[in-house]
Amino acid sequence: MLLSVLEFIGHFHPLLVHLPIGILLTGLFLQWLSRKEKYKILYPAVPVILLCGVIAALVSCLTGWLLSISDDYDKTLLGWHQWMGISVAFSSLLLYVKVRNPGAPYNEKILAGLVLGLIFITGHLGGSLTHGSDYLTKPLADVFGKDSVPNTVIRPLANVQEADVYHDVVRPILQTRCYGCHGANKQKGKLRMDDSVLLMKGGKDGKIIERGKPEESDMIKRLLLPVDNEDHMPPKEKPQPSESQIALLQWWIAQGAEFGEKVKDISQPEKIGRLLLALQKPIITEKAAMDIPDNVVEKADGSVIEQMKQRGITVQPLAQNNNWLSVNFVTDKNVNAEVLQWLPAIKKQLIWLKMGDTDISDSSMRVIGQLGNLRWLSLENTNITDKGIESIQSLQHLRYLNLVGTKVTTKGIMQLKELKFLHSLYLYRTNISKPDWPELQKAFPKTRIDSGGYLVPLLPTDTVIVKVKKEY
Repeated sequence: MLLSVLEFIGHFHPLLVHLPIGILLTGLFLQWLSRKEKYKILYPAVPVILLCGVIAALVSCLTGWLLSISDDYDKTLLGWHQWMGISVAFSSLLLYVKVRNPGAPYNEKILAGLVLGLIFITGHLGGSLTHGSDYLTKPLADVFGKDSVPNTVIRPLANVQEADVYHDVVRPILQTRCYGCHGANKQKGKLRMDDSVLLMKGGKDGKIIERGKPEESDMIKRLLLPVDNEDHMPPKEKPQPSESQIALLQWWIAQGAEFGEKVKDISQPEKIGRLLLALQKPIITEKAAMDIPDNVVEKADGSVIEQMKQRGITVQPLAQNNNWLSVNFVTDKNVNAEVLQWLPAIKKQLIWLKMGDTDISDSSMRVIGQLGNLRWLSLENTNITDKGIESIQSLQHLRYLNLVGTKVTTKGIMQLKELKFLHSLYLYRTNISKPDWPELQKAFPKTRIDSGGYLVPLLPTDTVIVKVKKEY
């Protein structure tokens, strides 16, 4: 109980730590300014401000120490940050004494410079703890470094089947989604994920990966929780892994969570094979707007949302301070009449709908056609045909439509020509024949039509030719 209270107090450190910085910098500025004749009147305020800064620094040191008890941070970096913080408090106290007693045996200017330098060093170390040791240089690396393409999140693989499962497939996902809180500089819950041994060891709550059992692995359980659940990871304010990334993590764990195998040596279900093949295409983050309407809409029926969540359907707001919703059937693949009746009840607020890999039928698409505010609709790997497409001609606000792996044909897609806002249409692995692609692009001149079939060509530098040395 006492430990929990102390940890609670420690969590005020991020809030309080900025007070001594601002107060002491103000005191140093007034101290410097008051040296000028016309500003001497400000000097009496300097000791008062410095005293407030000293008190704030001491309180920050105390809350910082309480926060460090949770053992969530790199010990070395944390130690330096703590001692620099204590040095700020002590040196600012000496400066306060000097200002109040000019006869004190040390130089005021040197002491003021020392306080200023320590503030910057301590602040930098604190930033390194929370944002990573490269938080200052990382933006410069994006500008001047070799990897200067800002939209590429994870490097494409030249040949995914020859890639290392953990190093080339799993690790990049963990690196971009997990290392911020569970890496070298910070270990929330005493969990470190950037080291394979420590990853399998787990954290203070035990193991997070059960080899061969993704459904029993705490890492997967937390990833699949609704984003607004306090146990969901990553936190909702952090970038979230995609459905395909979660599926790849589940596959890796189901296959034994090994660290030295190649992709080609592990069993690959059809869906996983498609996801792996997609890793050969650069993952680009589009800079287009999220297509969230500017107008205000009333809050959706809470009882309907609660019923959907109990069924395992993910329902969440698309942004803070608005009521627009996204619905994702990532864990509920059975789209029956009971489920469909909930969607029209929230049709005013619903603008994103993800129903990929479900058993939705053409007859059920009539309900989807009633959702007039939809901007984003994912129906990949379902049994939808041209008849189902007929039902969504009325979705005049639709921007994005994913029909990958469905049975639609060119004739069915042509029914959507009047959707003037449609800018992204995904149609690979459908019944559209190769000669029809030019016709479709002509019919949808403002739409980016994705036909799939990505292959990254091997470059000469990717191959090492070993020649046998002739012996004479």
